[in-house]
Amino acid sequence: MPSHLTTLNNGQTIPAIGLGTWQSKPNEVARAVEYALKAGYRHIDCAWAYGNEKEVGEGLRASGVPREEVFITSKLWGTYHRRVEECLDQTLANLGTTYLDLYLVHWPIAMNPNGNHPVMPMRPNGNRDIDESWDLIDTWKGMEAMVKKGKVKAIGASNFSQKVLERILPTAEIIPAVNQLEIHLYNPQLELLDYLKSKGIVPQAYSPLGSTNSPLLTDESATEIAKKRGLKSTSDVLLGYLLAKDIIVLPKSVTPSRIESNLTGALEAHSVLTPEDIKILDGVAAGGKQKRFIMPPWGIDLGFDNWPVPTK
Repeated sequence: MPSHLTTLNNGQTIPAIGLGTWQSKPNEVARAVEYALKAGYRHIDCAWAYGNEKEVGEGLRASGVPREEVFITSKLWGTYHRRVEECLDQTLANLGTTYLDLYLVHWPIAMNPNGNHPVMPMRPNGNRDIDESWDLIDTWKGMEAMVKKGKVKAIGASNFSQKVLERILPTAEIIPAVNQLEIHLYNPQLELLDYLKSKGIVPQAYSPLGSTNSPLLTDESATEIAKKRGLKSTSDVLLGYLLAKDIIVLPKSVTPSRIESNLTGALEAHSVLTPEDIKILDGVAAGGKQKRFIMPPWGIDLGFDNWPVPTK
């Protein structure tokens, strides 16, 4: 059962439900991708930094689904902001494809490419080792070059606040197609969503169900709405709520039953949730439950609300 489609600002369509692969172990992710594609998913979300793209590629091939029927996203890592094409070429080789449907800047921060670690260079104080001489505008130019070369169909942002987007938009030849963010019941980012809509940038939600042992799955408001609407689980409401707000959702799982239920449950919830339900869910975080799960120690101000004060 294919998920419904969202249209990007370049006219391309993207399935509104994708399989997330972050923290999926190498010996699990190939089977998860294979199963998801056989179950009806047509959108796989990857990243160079996840370290499992070879296995994702194995799952793609094992599924038997033709490459051109699958929307594949990956992301440029921070130590490669000066070498966009080099990072992309590694991803393409790992996945076993000649192009990506969407390529994102994973975080809007360049890290020292010659630091003490190839993926996560650190400073003595525990913050990430940031390449302060590099300008994000030049990263975006490198991304645009990949579209012009035909290696990616669309480019976008990830973890970009309004402040960061306003850094690149004045000189951008290509407006980001999407902005992938931590969006869920407890971190709805309502103001940023309004801004993205005004710019024609589609929001994507990573960790839409929260993190491991997430409190979202037992939230009283979402659970009550699930019961009222005859839905099988609270997670259906959590995903359907985002879909109803035109947000692409990327739930991660390696469990076949959960992979399937995330797809069917989200679509069912999307079809039965009412405007009143959405209004109630929009107010949950503001009622005292605002919470982020993903907050790397960048040591600089990213321009997000509810982010820890940076320490030098």
